[in-house]
Amino acid sequence: MATSSASIPGLLSRAATAALDLLLPPRCLGCGTDVAKAGALCGACWAGMSFIAPPHCARCGLPFEYAVEGESLCGACIADPPLYNRCRAVFAYDEASRKLVLAFKHGDRTDAARAFGTWLARAGAELLRDADLVAPVPLHRWRLFRRRYNQAALLAQAVEKVGGVPAIPDLLARRRATPSQGGLSRKGRARNVKGAIAVRPSRASLVEGARIVLVDDVFTTGATAEECARVLLRAGAARVDVLALARVIKPEQL
Repeated sequence: MATSSASIPGLLSRAATAALDLLLPPRCLGCGTDVAKAGALCGACWAGMSFIAPPHCARCGLPFEYAVEGESLCGACIADPPLYNRCRAVFAYDEASRKLVLAFKHGDRTDAARAFGTWLARAGAELLRDADLVAPVPLHRWRLFRRRYNQAALLAQAVEKVGGVPAIPDLLARRRATPSQGGLSRKGRARNVKGAIAVRPSRASLVEGARIVLVDDVFTTGATAEECARVLLRAGAARVDVLALARVIKPEQL
């Protein structure tokens, strides 16, 4: 059977990938050992990851220790519901996942974005099902200059490639440079980002009535997600969900 012209680009892409794999064998994202394909984890690293799956809080996605009936909320969401509608994350931010996240965020391992996008699309399938667009948590221009890329924007674009939901990397902007959130309490983090994020004026028309999935690398206390949700809802968004690669889970939360 003759090969159609439409399939030629796909064949060339697969051939180029196979040739590259011969020259530079795919390595595990975690430990660097040989794996079957690029952007994968070896069996040992995969087994060490704490992937988040049901049962979990229907709102914030906090995992429950025991199965619950129906869509239940955690105590924190009952006492003080977040502004965002739902939050989902791929895995817990722990010793095993930390090196993956930090290598991606600070170590130029941007090649991991493709695999992360697949994992995010799977973890956030219910969020993406009827979403109108995905948008990353923004970096201030000075931090972007130093880091050279916004890791959340790379994740949002990777999610678009897998899930098909349009990514708008510059939907939000950091109006002022904020100190690192590391080491701050929940209230301290909220104060730190209050008023620091805004919808970019040139993108305001995209927000009105839109169902938006906010993408970030790590969900810690939710302060940044809350501030982003606040400005998006104020600008007319119909719904804001949050999708993170990793989530900090403290023992007292379980």
